Amino acid sequence: MKLVLFDCDGTLVDSAHLIHEVMVRTFRHFDLDEPQAAATHSIIGLTLDSAIARMRGLDTVDAQATAMMAHYKSIFAATRLEAGFQEPLYPGIDRVIAALSQQDDLILGAVTGKSRRGLKLVCETHGWTETFVVARTADDCPSKPHPAMVLECCGTTGISPADTIVIGDSIYDMEMAKAAGAYALGVSWGYGAAADLKRAGADRIADATTDIPHLIRQFG
Repeated sequence: MKLVLFDCDGTLVDSAHLIHEVMVRTFRHFDLDEPQAAATHSIIGLTLDSAIARMRGLDTVDAQATAMMAHYKSIFAATRLEAGFQEPLYPGIDRVIAALSQQDDLILGAVTGKSRRGLKLVCETHGWTETFVVARTADDCPSKPHPAMVLECCGTTGISPADTIVIGDSIYDMEMAKAAGAYALGVSWGYGAAADLKRAGADRIADATTDIPHLIRQFG
């Protein structure tokens, strides 16, 4: 039995446009210079308070980062409902998830820097409310690359990290997987470059969503 843990933003859904828009509105609300899209892309995968602190050039979360996180959360859902700010699935990922969920030797889960509410919205939108047996979010664990998300999912399912595959698009996903003792499968269609994922510890790189099932089978 294997545990397959998916990141969400940049792996399952393309949420960069939405995340950047909410981040711009948040920085504007606090009279700070609006971030560039590249800066927003670089922090996707981190928990929100850590991401905002890093975008402001800080190594630790301060009171303003906490306040900005609260504002970001307060406007996220309404922004998501505006035209042009939905979170579309990457092409083919719905079919891949459907096929994997039918395999008796796999358990699917999610490990994401989203809030639990954010993950719930994605799952409800795309019909995945029963798909991910276990999940850990920014509300549950320290920010990636801390291994807690993976280790807690392993503990809940009774599957060891050595039999766990983490699938994600960021260096934080790869570093988290390695820190937990799990396999790291990077995806090249998200917000991290394949070369950076490899340097961060990726065991394999999927260049298309249809590569995922084959690469999962390669992990022994």
